[in-house]
Amino acid sequence: MSTETDTEGATPNERLLAAAKEDDVDMFAEVIEGEGKYDINHADGLGMTALHYAASRGSIDVIEHILSQDGCDVDPINRIAKATPLHLALELPDRELRKLIVESLLDAGADIRIKDKNNETPLTIASSLNDPELEKLMRKSQAQSSLDRDDVADEDDDEGDEGSGSESD
Repeated sequence: MSTETDTEGATPNERLLAAAKEDDVDMFAEVIEGEGKYDINHADGLGMTALHYAASRGSIDVIEHILSQDGCDVDPINRIAKATPLHLALELPDRELRKLIVESLLDAGADIRIKDKNNETPLTIASSLNDPELEKLMRKSQAQSSLDRDDVADEDDDEGDEGSGSESD
């Protein structure tokens, strides 16, 4: 059975999900370049987006295309497991593929602090996998996100500071 037959008559959003499940870059491109309106963050009844499916199935080719789309939410949470695509990517059995998918998600800004229904963060899951390379990636991302938050000036930082010059009109 061909992919075209399987998705014939499907909405653009349904075809996005199918492309992610099948790692079908051509189908993904057809939807993106097509006439129909689509939502890159569309979720099915389980709360699974194309990014969830691509991450959980190791669809490395499609995941890069999904992440390059404007408005792509890198941290959507599904309904049953309350998992993000990063949580799901960490369940991939192939160590190299898992590393590639996790790296792509982290580069796109995935949050390693979100807890799933088991109260586990991607960082705690990575720590349990006995994969030093993956754990290093996660810790690097954690350090980077801490630095990024510290670099953002709080609006209240200048209030009450002596000599700031903010009281002159």
